[in-house]
Amino acid sequence: MSNGRGIATTTESQRAASLATSGDAETPRASRTSPPAHVASAPVAKRASAYPSAVDRLIAELAKLPGIGRRSAERLAFYLLKSDEATAMALAKAVEDVKRTVRHCGVCWSLCDGALCGICADPTRQREIVLVVEQPKDLLALEQTGMYKGLYHVLMGRLSPLEGIGADVLTIASLLERVADSSKNPGGVPIKEVVLGLNPTLEGDGTALHLGEALRGKRVAVTRLARGLPSGSQLEYANKAVLADAIVGRRRVEQSEDV
Repeated sequence: MSNGRGIATTTESQRAASLATSGDAETPRASRTSPPAHVASAPVAKRASAYPSAVDRLIAELAKLPGIGRRSAERLAFYLLKSDEATAMALAKAVEDVKRTVRHCGVCWSLCDGALCGICADPTRQREIVLVVEQPKDLLALEQTGMYKGLYHVLMGRLSPLEGIGADVLTIASLLERVADSSKNPGGVPIKEVVLGLNPTLEGDGTALHLGEALRGKRVAVTRLARGLPSGSQLEYANKAVLADAIVGRRRVEQSEDV
């Protein structure tokens, strides 16, 4: 009996091993290692911020400013947190007022808080001379020299085909209207001279050439700032002495003859 039971036990164990082997052969390998398709992977838990939500929002908004990274935004945020309420509210009010009240001058496109900027509204300025610049910050840099007493025209940029900036994006059409129609100029004074005060860069020179051609035959003198300014620099970074020499030594733009 012991032998019978032993043989039977051996046969049952062999049969079980055979069934297990045949089951492994029929089952794909991937089904043994990968979870079923209907079982979704567990989501990765988002790391909670150590700051209150208001502080996080302030840091995120400050980090959107040009030249401000996450670390700098955190320092600015903590400065505002440590400041008294009046200081923080004054900053918030200044930002609000800038966005609500500051606009472009209706004549020269500079920044102002009314219909005209202070320069265009000043009757003592030499309104027959218009100095063309790229940005309002260039106008401010030239005004600090105290050497120029005429009016301005801000192009709000410069021609740059690679960046998709063409003449239609700038305020060139408004400048040509001021030259052609004296009523578009403050006081109705006809423009006699247009000074090109563009940055001495590749794009600035290209814009100057374009304006020189557009103003040909308009019965106005076209001049440009003297090359006392180093090539590749920006007007906002030049000192007052260099800008003063550039204004005094401006020269007429050479215009090509019609073929």
